Amino acid sequence: MKATNNTPGTSLKIINGRLLLPGSDELTKASLHIVDGRISAIGEAADAATSDEVFDATESVVAPGLVDLCCNLREPGTGQKGNIASETRAAARGGFTTVCASPETSPVNDSGAVTHLIRDVAEARSPIRVLPVGAVTRGLEGELLSDMAGLSSAGCVALGNGRRGVRNARILRRCMAYAKTFGLTVMFSPENQALAADGYAHDGLVASRLGLLGIPEVAETTSVMEMLLLAEETGVRLHLSQLSSARSVDMVADARRRGIGVTADVAMHQLLFTEDALSGFDSRFHVRPPLRTEDDRQALLAGVRDGVIDAIVSQHQPHDSAAKQAPLGATEPGLSTIESTLSMGLMLVSRGELTLPSLLRSLTAGPAAILGRDACIEAGAIADLCVFDPEATWTPGEGTLISAGRHAPVLDNAIPGVVKLTVCDGRVAWGVGSS
Repeated sequence: MKATNNTPGTSLKIINGRLLLPGSDELTKASLHIVDGRISAIGEAADAATSDEVFDATESVVAPGLVDLCCNLREPGTGQKGNIASETRAAARGGFTTVCASPETSPVNDSGAVTHLIRDVAEARSPIRVLPVGAVTRGLEGELLSDMAGLSSAGCVALGNGRRGVRNARILRRCMAYAKTFGLTVMFSPENQALAADGYAHDGLVASRLGLLGIPEVAETTSVMEMLLLAEETGVRLHLSQLSSARSVDMVADARRRGIGVTADVAMHQLLFTEDALSGFDSRFHVRPPLRTEDDRQALLAGVRDGVIDAIVSQHQPHDSAAKQAPLGATEPGLSTIESTLSMGLMLVSRGELTLPSLLRSLTAGPAAILGRDACIEAGAIADLCVFDPEATWTPGEGTLISAGRHAPVLDNAIPGVVKLTVCDGRVAWGVGSS
């Protein structure tokens, strides 16, 4: 099957798949018909329709395309750690149809010119949708406010400061108040930089045993509380990105009960691994925020199941090999995860820690809603789809990964979930015949 395009009359039929339909926790076996980039029919009407191309999804789940709120595409940049072309193709291979590009680029995405550059390159080279997130402060330095209105006009869907902090509460309050004025969503990764200092592991038993510099849980929770109080005062739409602790989940739940407009996400690796992953000084698991305790992991999973945590993100951070080949504390934080995010989620499903519908909602409708978008399978909807076989396995490795980053957390392990087809705007972004 060749990749489709958006020329008038182009059509694609997906048959024999199990569909996750809106409002249902059950998979429904039905055909689906796509015309001109949109879903034109489902079920019997799709069966009866004629199509230019047919894809047999036997044994596969047909879900909305995955949506990632935190993906580092490394462009603009040197290209050493990847670029928009390589990382979005890796994302498409992982079932993603939409990724939010982190503002942590070089130069930083703190101006309309950089935003337009990202959008232009993505339009030319990306098989999927790229939504830039603009820097809330100039140069991500946490001091001077960026031109938020200009960034929004240029196409930024939200504003944030990446993994970098804002200098103090006064500047953070100004950021939120200004963003509220223009109706913008702010995305912050909560971390008190003074408390985190030079740490690179959870301040717990493993760090103590191995002699690693720790980052205490309170470095996150004090920042979460500060942000929630300022959001309550300013009324800004606040999204807390990449939570890692049980106490943070509790505080978000309490804030919602008080009527504060806050959403939250967690990185997939925080749901699967704990501080024990660092026991062998494995630099892949040098991540920020750090992997914490089993109690924290269980609380994060409960947050996903209960809906307190709206979305699961990849937190994809591709690095060149040199960035991870040093003593643990001297390596750069981050995992290459975009290709294995869905598979890691399916590992949690196989353990009974998440249900398949809750996993998919956290990867599709949940993050889409934070962006003010829809991600569903219904007639008339944009044809963004992920077709995957949950029982088939694949092995991430040097020869199989597309991303420039080879430091996947599940490297050289057979993991479930092979993406057979990714469709974005009715076009085949990954699958049989794609390139």
